[in-house]
Amino acid sequence: MSEFTKIKEAVWQIEKTGQMRVPVQMYATEKLQEQMKRDRTIWQASNVAQLPGIVNASFVMPDGHEGYGFPIGGVAAFDEAEGGIISPGGVGYDINCGVRLLTTPLTTKDAKPKIKELMKALFGNVPSGVGSKGKIRCTPQELDKAVVDGVQWAIAKGYGNQEDAEHCEENGAIQGADPKNVSDLARKRGLPQFGTLGAGNHFLEVQRVEKILDEKTAKAFGIFPDQIVVMVHCGSRGFGHQICDDYIKVMLDASRKYNIALPDRELCCAPIDSPEAKRYISAMYCAVNYAFLNRHIIAHWVKETIGSIFGKKVQEEMHTVYDVCHNIAKLEEHEVEGKRKKLWVHRKGATRAFWAGRPEIPEAYRSVGQPVIIPGSMGTASYLLVGTEGGKECWGTTCHGAGRTMSRTEAVRTHKDEDVAHSLESKGISVISASKDVLSEEAPDAYKDVDEVVRSVELAGISKIVARHVPIGVAKG
Repeated sequence: MSEFTKIKEAVWQIEKTGQMRVPVQMYATEKLQEQMKRDRTIWQASNVAQLPGIVNASFVMPDGHEGYGFPIGGVAAFDEAEGGIISPGGVGYDINCGVRLLTTPLTTKDAKPKIKELMKALFGNVPSGVGSKGKIRCTPQELDKAVVDGVQWAIAKGYGNQEDAEHCEENGAIQGADPKNVSDLARKRGLPQFGTLGAGNHFLEVQRVEKILDEKTAKAFGIFPDQIVVMVHCGSRGFGHQICDDYIKVMLDASRKYNIALPDRELCCAPIDSPEAKRYISAMYCAVNYAFLNRHIIAHWVKETIGSIFGKKVQEEMHTVYDVCHNIAKLEEHEVEGKRKKLWVHRKGATRAFWAGRPEIPEAYRSVGQPVIIPGSMGTASYLLVGTEGGKECWGTTCHGAGRTMSRTEAVRTHKDEDVAHSLESKGISVISASKDVLSEEAPDAYKDVDEVVRSVELAGISKIVARHVPIGVAKG
């Protein structure tokens, strides 16, 4: 495999060779770059660089590691006019896995004495774990309406408010979702899981704002020192997983039908203007809206729970900072060689990080830039970033988290749940989990150093650190 050349601070490039249509560009410190050489991350990114219609580069974020098709942390944009494609492998199985950040008026002094009571109440009020079932019951017809309307469906039923919707990527409802292209099996899996946290790396964390590094932007986002905030990390559950699974089969056939040479069958795809791609996009968007709804409903229950312990006034003073997608493909306008172009940007394990002035950013933040929420691994810091103009080169994108360095199987083999729990408790972190092995699977040292990850994107100039948060309470599915 070709070696990387350093082109500027924390930015590396492999020039195109063989069948590559564009270079691979990686954002990472030297330490993280070396970590990514240990698995198939670079090989996968080089394969993405061979896909038809790809523009500028196949990008890899500093939390990158191998995934299905695209590496996790992989970003690529495709031009329909140049024969570009849509690939489920560029979105992933957990469609719109993402994060919502909520502020509270509380400080550590207020929350710490009641943290165990709070975590127990949150765990009881938010269904979590493998196969968990939600408290919301709806018919298949109601589900179809919900995944078209997105968070507005929930707001109409008394969950959350308009500020929540305005502070979501795509205002909590991406246009173009069409349930007729969703299988009955996906509906069957999705119906009972509305408003559930799920398992694995999904979590509900109560955090304190440990440090503010950009006071002006933090103030615009409603963040102050020692504040208690809540982070909700989950996705589209079995609904999105099944949609991805259904369309991988469709795309394998489409790749053969349209004579697309695949360097890896996991990159199966179809031309953007093909009926197969259009059906996938409309189904994928149903899962995107399902995930927005999932986080929105969970956030509503979080507010209610905090209100029950700290009072109604505290609940009323809670706000949504932002809600971001990590796994999605969508049409965006970007500049390419001095011209405005509409491109299909695939972000897989990566976060949109638009700079000040972009019309997609909520009006409240348009003068400072888009909030970017970066969850850490359980027991380590999380971050709030802001998009910068330097991100134009990678379609306004940044990292999405810490990124795994150890498989879940290896983590379970080398860690005991009780040891992980004891370690967290010794650091003053109250932890509660739904299932055996989840704590060992998600042990902090199974992930990269999130401090190094966010340092990479700031050094590269594609986003800026606003605040560092540390957990005081963790609920895992």
